[in-house]
Amino acid sequence: SDSLPPAHYKETMNTILMWMQQSETKLSMPQVAIAEYETMEQRLREFKALQSSLQEQQKGLTYLSTTVEELSRKGPAEVSQSYRSELEVVLGRWKKLSAQLAEQCQKLEERMTKLQRFQNDTRTLKKWMAEVDVFLKEEWPALGDSEALEKQLEQC
Repeated sequence: SDSLPPAHYKETMNTILMWMQQSETKLSMPQVAIAEYETMEQRLREFKALQSSLQEQQKGLTYLSTTVEELSRKGPAEVSQSYRSELEVVLGRWKKLSAQLAEQCQKLEERMTKLQRFQNDTRTLKKWMAEVDVFLKEEWPALGDSEALEKQLEQC
């Protein structure tokens, strides 16, 4: 039984599998078209939290890898092979999850930047429209006063 991984191996594996399951579920939640900055911000915070949580789980993953390496050196080939296959599947899922997370964060950040720019442009436009509105309601000089008329048009 020296060739079997310690109990800690199984615990760590289960923890990581559970964690990945939860994270994959969070990531697969339908991406609603969000037009609200606060909602995007909230979502980005959740994804960033998942990313740091991913970093914390990394230690466990490293432990699993080194344990399987040990097994390969000491244990019977068929035993270590099955652990190796299991670990490869986990590492594959892990990589995919990590990449998806990074991609989601980037997408969200880009959308937030665009939305902010759009909101700023809209504010500028509304301000300008209000100014034009005021200007159009002003008393216009008599048509004979071409100099005053030119000045006013220039302002516009």
